[in-house]
Amino acid sequence: MKQGILSILMVSLLLVVVACGNDGSTSTTGDDGGSEQEQYTIRIAGGAVGPEHSLTRTFHFLKEQLEENSDGRFQVDLSVAGELGEDREIIEAMQMGEVHLASPSPAALGGFNKGVAILDMPFLFTSRDIAYEVLDGEPGKMILEGLDGAGLKGLGYFENGFRNVTNDTKPIESIEDFQGLSIRTMQNQTHIRAWELLGANPTPMAFGELYTALQQGTVDGQENPFGLIVANKFFEVQDYLTVTNHVYAPNVIITNSAFYEELPSDLQQVFDEAVSEAIEHNRELAQQEEIDARAELEEQGMEVYEFSQEDLQQMQDITLEVYDEFKDDIGEEVVDLFLEASLE
Repeated sequence: MKQGILSILMVSLLLVVVACGNDGSTSTTGDDGGSEQEQYTIRIAGGAVGPEHSLTRTFHFLKEQLEENSDGRFQVDLSVAGELGEDREIIEAMQMGEVHLASPSPAALGGFNKGVAILDMPFLFTSRDIAYEVLDGEPGKMILEGLDGAGLKGLGYFENGFRNVTNDTKPIESIEDFQGLSIRTMQNQTHIRAWELLGANPTPMAFGELYTALQQGTVDGQENPFGLIVANKFFEVQDYLTVTNHVYAPNVIITNSAFYEELPSDLQQVFDEAVSEAIEHNRELAQQEEIDARAELEEQGMEVYEFSQEDLQQMQDITLEVYDEFKDDIGEEVVDLFLEASLE
């Protein structure tokens, strides 16, 4: 069994100090021996980012909302900074009932529902307003509902930000500068293909290995939102930053379906409202983080370059081929729905 899942199981065993069911519920007994309202432990995997990142701060906010608005009937065990493993391990643990809430990347969820891959397509969203409208609307709901067959319940989307390119080789000021550049990507076929079309050498790699790979020159560069670049101190091993905003990166909020269905209706309502409030809070944090993180990268000495509108349009035109190549895998209905909604 993978080390990440073993760690999750060990954490869960240490937490259970009273009789606890698979749904995370705990029976409590009053002074007179009578049964009081049940309490539920919610084990949340808060991702692999640092303590100051917007996603980590969002999960702390969500923990507070769940506990306070349930009058203590929800007890939240929050693990952050990758303590419970990579996204794939966390999803598998959730299917086993050992994790109750997480927000993995679309790439990690692709193996459970192919339609999720639409969220990783280049230039699908060219602004936050468009992204929010589409993800909160019917297209976004379709993706969430598609997770039902995997024992997961989709709840909404947190924001990870727009992805931009860094490297330690040369300034990237035009499409031609991507030629031959080795760029770390997620293990994501749509991302890999997009960078191939742009002339780069994409190198899929686990995020936890990235800093060392950049430091040792295993890859020339990487692409991530400003907040993650700062949180992981990539500016220490990268000199050049190019603002491309080529992918808007949402994280999909999921819970274990069985856990959710076994909650009393009043706690389901508390659960849903807390997630909704956390989404709004996350968007505020993410927008401010983009401003602050970019300023921090400039202060740290990174040379920042902006693609012109002509270069961005050329980049978008080149990567449009990815939609045709993956349309059958993702689902024609999904691709058409998202493209139509995002272009309105």
